[in-house]
Amino acid sequence: MEQFSSGWKRNYYGKGDVTVYRLNRDGHSPAGQSPVFGANVMMLVYGDAFWPTYVSGDNAGLVATDSMKNFIQRETLEFEGAGFEEYVRFLGSKFLDTYPQVEGVQVSATEIPYTSLAAGSAAFTPSGPERALARIELNRSGIVEIASGIRGFRLLRLCGSAFHGFVRDQYTTLPDIHNRPLHMWLDIECSYTASNAAFSNGATAQALRQLVRDVFQSFESGSIQQVIYRIGVEALQAFPALAEIHLEANNRTWDTVVERGEELGVYTDARPPFGCLGLRLRR
Repeated sequence: MEQFSSGWKRNYYGKGDVTVYRLNRDGHSPAGQSPVFGANVMMLVYGDAFWPTYVSGDNAGLVATDSMKNFIQRETLEFEGAGFEEYVRFLGSKFLDTYPQVEGVQVSATEIPYTSLAAGSAAFTPSGPERALARIELNRSGIVEIASGIRGFRLLRLCGSAFHGFVRDQYTTLPDIHNRPLHMWLDIECSYTASNAAFSNGATAQALRQLVRDVFQSFESGSIQQVIYRIGVEALQAFPALAEIHLEANNRTWDTVVERGEELGVYTDARPPFGCLGLRLRR
């Protein structure tokens, strides 16, 4: 179920899973931008003008969701930036300007990342797995909500992770672990001290991505909870524009097949179920 920061809506509709790629086909783009800008977009709108469609089938004020898809894809040609925060603001503002019957719009976009095969090359390959994301809600008064972050981190640490000293009772089968190969997934979403603080043309997302990698590779931990807490604290310290950071991790540590002490081991993908750990930190 979709939710809106502005509160309960008796009706809303829109288009999801809209894919679009803006390509600088000569391989040249402004400094700090990739020639390949890929996004998966969802647009939702609300307003009393659409209520007759629900109660009587009267579509006189309705903008077809197929038209929304075309709007997103075609207007991406006019978007000149690189940041996903700027991108969702651009689409949402333009849609409100185009259709006066719309009271409010929520646009979310997730990066479809590609990386160049070589510096200056016109050849690319899919990259990731982490992907920038942004979500904005706009109404006739301006920005209601802007949030962004990075989804899809897949992080492996060969050593330097422990998990022991937890509650032991009749349900406990997990042994104390003092040095494990840790495999975790991580999603991050941030809100901002002010709406205009969210817009950095992608610089904040790029720096946050590097901070997560730096903390994970350097920090020896006693739990995944401690890892995500350390990431959250350092992110708030590093980025004064952040008001809140929400981190959600999955424990995807691989199952052990056989080990030779702590020097060598063979492992396989973890089976479900998996541990899910969340944390919210505010400035």
